Amino acid sequence: MKVVAALLALVLVASCGADGAPLRPSANLGINIGPNGISPSASVGASKGPVKVSVGL
Repeated sequence: MKVVAALLALVLVASCGADGAPLRPSANLGINIGPNGISPSASVGASKGPVKVSVGL
């Protein structure tokens, strides 16, 4: 959970646009239900023009 919070903080700071055009942050949370039970999924990222960076947990 600390990793998600740190990445989210990094994306928010980068998206302020202090050094140029702002980055567009993105976040995704989900729950998968399968034969092995319920498993959570999450990802955070940012995009600027055609470049997208995302980290999934």
